[in-house]
Amino acid sequence: MDAQVLNQLASQLQGALHTDNVMRTLYATDASAYREMPLGVAIPETIQDIETLIQFADQHQIPLIPRTAGTSLAGQVVGNGLVVDVSKHFNRILEVNAAESYAWVEPGVVRDVLNVELKKHGLFFGPETSTANRAMIGGMLGNNSCGSNSVIYGSTRDHILEVEGYLSDGTFVQFKAEDPHQTVQKLQPGSRLHTIYAQTLAALSNPRNQKNIQDEFPKPSIKRRNTGYAVDMLLNSDAFLADKPAFNFCALLAGSEGTLCFVTRIKLHVDPLPPAHLGLVCAHFNTIDEALRANLIALRFNPSASELMDHYILECTKANAEQSLNRFFVDGDPGAILVVELRSDNAEDLAKQAKAVEEAMLAENLGYHFPFVTGGDVKKVWDLRKAGLGLLSNLPGDEKAVAVIEDTAVDVNDLPAFIAEFNEILTENNLYCVHYAHAGSGELHLRPIINLKTAEGHKQFRHIAEAIAELVKKYQGSLSGEHGDGRLRGEFIPWMVGEANYQLMRELKSWWDPKGIFNPNKIVDTPPMDTFLRYEAGQQTPEFKTAFRYQDQDVLQHAEQCNGSGDCRKTPVSGGTMCPSFMATRNEKETTRARANILREFLTRSTKPNRFDHKEIKEVMDLCLACKGCKAECPSNVDVAKLKMEFLYQYQKENGTPLRSRMVGHFASISSLASRVPFLYNLIMGTPFLRRISNRIVGFHPDRTMPLMAKQTLNSWLKGRKTIQSAKSIYLFVDEFTNYNDAEVGRKAVLLLEALGYEVRTLEHPISGRSFLSKGMLDEARNLAQKNVELWSGLVSADIPLVGIEPSAILTFRDEYPDLVSDAWVEKAQALSKNVLLLEEFIAREADAKRINSKAFQTDKKLLKLHGHCQQKSMSSLVAAKKALSLPANFEVQLIPSGCCGMAGSFGYEKEHYDLSMQIGELVLFPTVRAQPAEVEIVASGTSCRHQIHDGTQRHAKHTAEVLFEALA
Repeated sequence: MDAQVLNQLASQLQGALHTDNVMRTLYATDASAYREMPLGVAIPETIQDIETLIQFADQHQIPLIPRTAGTSLAGQVVGNGLVVDVSKHFNRILEVNAAESYAWVEPGVVRDVLNVELKKHGLFFGPETSTANRAMIGGMLGNNSCGSNSVIYGSTRDHILEVEGYLSDGTFVQFKAEDPHQTVQKLQPGSRLHTIYAQTLAALSNPRNQKNIQDEFPKPSIKRRNTGYAVDMLLNSDAFLADKPAFNFCALLAGSEGTLCFVTRIKLHVDPLPPAHLGLVCAHFNTIDEALRANLIALRFNPSASELMDHYILECTKANAEQSLNRFFVDGDPGAILVVELRSDNAEDLAKQAKAVEEAMLAENLGYHFPFVTGGDVKKVWDLRKAGLGLLSNLPGDEKAVAVIEDTAVDVNDLPAFIAEFNEILTENNLYCVHYAHAGSGELHLRPIINLKTAEGHKQFRHIAEAIAELVKKYQGSLSGEHGDGRLRGEFIPWMVGEANYQLMRELKSWWDPKGIFNPNKIVDTPPMDTFLRYEAGQQTPEFKTAFRYQDQDVLQHAEQCNGSGDCRKTPVSGGTMCPSFMATRNEKETTRARANILREFLTRSTKPNRFDHKEIKEVMDLCLACKGCKAECPSNVDVAKLKMEFLYQYQKENGTPLRSRMVGHFASISSLASRVPFLYNLIMGTPFLRRISNRIVGFHPDRTMPLMAKQTLNSWLKGRKTIQSAKSIYLFVDEFTNYNDAEVGRKAVLLLEALGYEVRTLEHPISGRSFLSKGMLDEARNLAQKNVELWSGLVSADIPLVGIEPSAILTFRDEYPDLVSDAWVEKAQALSKNVLLLEEFIAREADAKRINSKAFQTDKKLLKLHGHCQQKSMSSLVAAKKALSLPANFEVQLIPSGCCGMAGSFGYEKEHYDLSMQIGELVLFPTVRAQPAEVEIVASGTSCRHQIHDGTQRHAKHTAEVLFEALA
């Protein structure tokens, strides 16, 4: 399309229209195997914008593709038209009516955010997908999403009361329960709405069509079914059959994938909060077949969920930093675990239910271990189950667990036999599969391992889809239970429902959208399912010479671990760190997913000798704070901070390192010079007028205060004093930030350790290199890593650990060093990393070993609010910090539920990043700190965090070392 025409459209929008290659690339994929470049990306801000886009599309016959979180697994939001992303601006909860149990919402409302608001009214929205912390109601409507508790709460369709939106000719529509015969009489003949009602009534009143639908559609007992348009649900209404529910076009729109109507408002039925007491029977089995037979027993007890995890899923969780902590209930290596969720208003009754489930299974010789999980541990179990999708991307190399036959649903009583035949087909095709998810509803997410970069992989992709479609039809099941048809399953709908029913669906699409404007080529008239794939047959993975190692992968394969599941799109309401820039901006471009996508695109398709040499990658990487949240929280463990460092290193080879970046990288050398005349440096940086001038010269924001120089460096202080001698000793890593800026923190850390009976050994050592890493100066960082590993490997042990004060510095030993040092030193770097501890970790370890106790501290009462450093949360946890700070008997430690503070090293100083830095701080951290009375102490171990808290709230935050030193008895 002519650029001038698109520019004219952009000028008519209050929101944004992007036609650049970067945004088009980022919206070319979803969480499926598909990729197609859109014409552009529209971010509407008002209803008028949506009307304008629809009018434009109608006039020019341009497809419009509605999109919310973009987590669809069947290519629903992939296409060559204009992608219309409503997630940023159409996210308001418009009304909650507790008396009548409904809520009006816009399509961009996140399911979990909605439930936070509903909880205030004693209500909640039942359908819960594994993506519930970022899945939006509009997307759930489009896919007719279900979730783990569908055995009680059904699908999204069961909760849609009314819908408002627009037809593709711009007609405003409102659909709700009604008598369609009366409605059609009121409509103007020849209008789009009249056509829709009249043709629907005529088609579904036809006895031949009724028989075709009743004979060919999935069994009515299958509650999860998204096979094509839900004409069976319309038929099952009082407009055609006696004693049936009221006719409501919302039943059709649920699962229609945005192909019929552009929805702008949704009225939801909401339920009372479930019973207060909840517990999980986590039944262990030797085989999947045992678990599926036990599932039928579990259903006798009316559980709210019955979910399966097989041994492949459980194996993946061992290597995931976050999920390995959630395996606490797993005994041995079971072939499968069935998680049976029970609810009750009475705790004793709940325990009796759990025991009855266990006894019923054992009576039929099923299961060998039945831990009953309650309280806060319940979330850990469900987090483990929900991480399944992303964890499957962790397989090294190009073979992946592919979403191709992952959404089949059958009658729950047919499930054991169906899965047995399913696995026979896989065996015949030399494939194996992971099994997980919704056993209680007759649906398992089944993913065969396929290499889609090969011609053979493409053949397997199609062949296995055809074979399983035939098997599903044999059991009169639904090829899609909740993930939808989209590009993936549309081709097989004629097989599943018969040609006559399929032609009826094609006609229905033409009544609603005769020009094929709304999300075309989904559900009906789809291209072959093995076209427009993300990977081409015979695609070669290039070889890259990188600064970092990527374990059993190369850098491209590491980026490819991102499967698009969108965990990085969660909101601050959900907690966690990933991804701070997205949480603040709500822009897809700022997601971890976007950064992986842009790298994958150019590292795969670039024709340059250096495939990193693209400004487009730089543009998308720019707002990555390198917080490391993704390394722990992304279920695929995609370490985008590491990828950003690698990108900057490779990009700067061709384009040079900017002066400001060199200055940041050489922070320690510059600080060393400044430390010789600290009074002069502090005069400049402590005087607002002079500081603002200095900041502008460097490229920092004039409003950002600068850390001052210590009057005496920590190293200088250490050299001038005698250390205590003790049988208990540690080596102290004097990081460059503590040495030059936070020397007082360092002094108190040393005095604290000595007061607790430890000899603090020090020696001259290289700096950590954290500032070099942050700016992609990886040759300098590698040199320091090598020297540090060589120096400390022979000195440090479990008995005499290396202890650090500043998390970002000391954790380089665990994180980057093993991937930077020479091949000969990798094992030593890995061994060393196990004996390198944060100060908080060391104190907590010693307290657990009874070598430190509360008697060393005062008994004054104090409330502490603890903000965790991002890398501390990623590479360690806040458990140790909370344990250390709780040593004084009457100290109460409460975690601030904040993600990244927003400073992230030099990021928050830089003039172009300052505003975003403060915006991130305002999400949770700043408001929480401001709300604390003066007597409450704010604790933050990171020097950047403390500085950000000061600039954002004018409150002084202390390091753990300071708090504990001041609390000594």
